[in-house]
Amino acid sequence: MLLALAVLGLASALFVVRRPLMMSAPVCMAGRWHGCFDTFNGVVLMTLVALPLAALVVWALARRRRAAGVTSAWRKSLAEVGMVHGTVPFLWLTMMPGAGAGVVPGRLSLVPLRDLVTMGPLGIAGNLLVFASLGFFAPMRFAALASLPRVLALAAGCSVLVETAQYVLRLDRVSSVDDVLVNTTGAVLAALASRRWWRTSSHTSATCRAA
Repeated sequence: MLLALAVLGLASALFVVRRPLMMSAPVCMAGRWHGCFDTFNGVVLMTLVALPLAALVVWALARRRRAAGVTSAWRKSLAEVGMVHGTVPFLWLTMMPGAGAGVVPGRLSLVPLRDLVTMGPLGIAGNLLVFASLGFFAPMRFAALASLPRVLALAAGCSVLVETAQYVLRLDRVSSVDDVLVNTTGAVLAALASRRWWRTSSHTSATCRAA
């Protein structure tokens, strides 16, 4: 049921944004950097196009692990590929320089909730998704991260690094404490969504060690 809901949600989202994505299709298919990998629509389109390749990598990793007798081969392989495929594109978008990159000095917003009102629903939704894949899959792959406080610490630390890099590199973006809060919230909510699987995985690992 969860898989069906995920597919339905993805299909609905694609239907809504199909026109903007198709505007970037000719440029991306031509292999042009400008107009594809430096635009939101182009990055999202290429992320979707790469989904079959990601599925193939999951299959290859799982097959290799099963041949070696590794337990939970499919879960580990899916978690590894999911973390990378679901996080790297959002990091790319987050680190994408603005028009005044290198010229405009770095900007900081250190007052909690002040920058939140200027994000808008789309900005908040985007920030919630930045580390959502990391929060969803990391506890499934690494038993050491199979707890909500550890996922929170991981997402907060990664988000602080991203905001710091934006400021230091002068990317013409606002480094905001609200971005850290929303990014971390997205990771924690995603971890809650996958809790059933990573709690089962961590319980099985603990049982094996005790035996």
